Amino acid sequence: MNDTERARHPMQQNHESTCIDRRQMLATTVAAGAGALLWPGHGEANTVAEHPWIDAHSHIWTRDIEKFPLAKGQTLDDLSPPSFTTEELVEVARANGVGRVVLIQHGPYHGWDNSYVIHAARAFPKAFRVVAMVDHYSQSPGQQMRRMLDDRVTGFRIRSSERDRDWLGGNMGEMWRTAADTGQNICGLINPEFIAPLDAMCQKHPETPVVIDHFARIGMSGAIEGSQIDELCRLARHKRVTVKLSAFYALGRKEPPYLDLVPMIRRLLDAFGVERLMWASDSPYQLQGKNNYAASIALIRDRLDFISESDRDWLLRKTAERVFFFV
Repeated sequence: MNDTERARHPMQQNHESTCIDRRQMLATTVAAGAGALLWPGHGEANTVAEHPWIDAHSHIWTRDIEKFPLAKGQTLDDLSPPSFTTEELVEVARANGVGRVVLIQHGPYHGWDNSYVIHAARAFPKAFRVVAMVDHYSQSPGQQMRRMLDDRVTGFRIRSSERDRDWLGGNMGEMWRTAADTGQNICGLINPEFIAPLDAMCQKHPETPVVIDHFARIGMSGAIEGSQIDELCRLARHKRVTVKLSAFYALGRKEPPYLDLVPMIRRLLDAFGVERLMWASDSPYQLQGKNNYAASIALIRDRLDFISESDRDWLLRKTAERVFFFV
């Protein structure tokens, strides 16, 4: 299951889970004590300093479903890959110069229960920030958003859906107004056909910071349509919109070295500038078949010969730092 398979994986649960109970507190304590294993030798802070890049988008999950139950009665057999824990993420990221990661709530496995990603950010506050999920049909989602800011939740994922034509309805307006006040990002996992309604929301809420995941999935079918790129680039007129250069495994030819995506990246650079674009892996889905983490970061780090070192620093670090690491 992955971000590009939205239609097969509707939201799993309809409950709020923002408070840490005794079990979660114990899990956080255990994780904090394991820090020496996660960052061997000299700890989290030094590892972050020595590995400058930021991955703006990765999921994690664990096989410890006693502490972190799966949504809708799913079992360990439903996990694919079987696990991608904090430790596994840090290992692959650190090997590629990445010291900080934005953790994205995984709706298919955990629904609205953000416990595992919040647990990771509490245990390792320098390394992680969180994009959580709240139910926009629930009462007072804005209050939920404000409470989670202390847990380094600096974004909230929203998902376009053919099944839910009211995906921007309910109390979504409250979420956008809250985000304009708190600085938390509204992070849209959308297909190209949903750029227009998101554009309308940006016009209605010009002070709300918005992040578009995975090029708005342009090229998911293989063909990279120029008209869709044009529509995405028109979002650049909204000064608080940022785009993730991510999920290379799922777009265009879907295999390294991803050079077929370079013209689209160049168009976005012209429209948004480097300060509103950021690289992300979309792990663990980037880690399959011919695709791997090193190939993903290499496209930005090594293969865009038309950008400067300063530009590269924005794409690999400074944009994500500004957008997500503000607390």
